[in-house]
Amino acid sequence: MAGKVTHLETQRLTLRRFTASDGPAVHLYMGDPLVTRWLPKGRLDKAGAQTFADKNAGRRPRAIAVVERASGELVGHMDFHPWLGRGTREIGWAIGRPYQRRGYATEAARALLAHAFETLRCHRVVATCQPENVASWRVMDKLGMRREAHFRQHLLRDTGEWWDEYFYALLAEEYFGRAAPISG
Repeated sequence: MAGKVTHLETQRLTLRRFTASDGPAVHLYMGDPLVTRWLPKGRLDKAGAQTFADKNAGRRPRAIAVVERASGELVGHMDFHPWLGRGTREIGWAIGRPYQRRGYATEAARALLAHAFETLRCHRVVATCQPENVASWRVMDKLGMRREAHFRQHLLRDTGEWWDEYFYALLAEEYFGRAAPISG
């Protein structure tokens, strides 16, 4: 599954494989223009949301469902997949608007960082966002990731617009060099 993650639990969340029945819940957040504003592919219609759920329920998913444990509601997803170099994974997040500002992206990303470094023995984890997406780069800062680059006009959207992009990373030696682990 996405980076060999089958099931992870945090204090408030479950990270699990998508199922085909998740399509309508995916559409609730991925059809929201405020949630998808900073995603390169933008909003998903119902068919696109179902395709996303089906694809990520398959053999080579790139995203993991994020479920609120207390309610059982699908609140968003985490991207987690191999990225370019050996031993490197990319993480990313999309959290539904009703569940934002609760620390869910940070909590889920911490669990994935722990999995990447402690279980998969990754060398490096990267994440990207647009400079205007303050909420996203603040999550990266909270995770202890380091901003390595600001790429100008780096990402071409389907709309023909060029986006700048921040590039963040965390090395295994940095992760393990912390006084306390960040998992959970």
